[in-house]
Amino acid sequence: MFAGITQAVGPVVSASERNRCHTVRIRTPRGWKPSLGQSVMVDGICSTVEKRGAGFFEVTYMPETLSKTTASSFSEGALLNLERSLKLSDFVDGHLVSGHVDAAARVVAVKAAGGSKTMAIELPKELKAHVSARGSIAINGVSLTVAHKEGRKVTVALIPFTLAHTNLGNLKKGDKVNIEADLLTRSLVSAVRK
Repeated sequence: MFAGITQAVGPVVSASERNRCHTVRIRTPRGWKPSLGQSVMVDGICSTVEKRGAGFFEVTYMPETLSKTTASSFSEGALLNLERSLKLSDFVDGHLVSGHVDAAARVVAVKAAGGSKTMAIELPKELKAHVSARGSIAINGVSLTVAHKEGRKVTVALIPFTLAHTNLGNLKKGDKVNIEADLLTRSLVSAVRK
């Protein structure tokens, strides 16, 4: 479980394909000491540390994850949002995020607003009911509040701190992002539909 608060942005050192899986080597952030089997959220995806070495750790994505996320685009030089899993004693400054991405979605607009930006994303049809205005959403693992919702389009505001400390500031119209709907909203919608 995670809080949706990016702790570091790490570059991809290398990426390779084998047996329909995508293995990604990421530069280890300063001060981190990942252990084998540890969960790390990588751009919103709960990932298991499978290998580590001097200055790097590796994770592998299976075909199911590749079909639902942006993991197949993780290539050398890409900057990824990173967060270590929560301890039971940690504060949850964002909202509870599982790292189980619901879907990839397309950015449909990015607009400057002073030192901030607004970003609009078109949700897949199956997620429309699971996201509400002023509710929480995780985009590339970053906990955000939905400022506005119209149909399948949701808009979030990105403050200067978020732009400077995550990879969201690099996004432009047409880019794809990983989306995880709020766990509580998803549970309520599922319960009502039964």
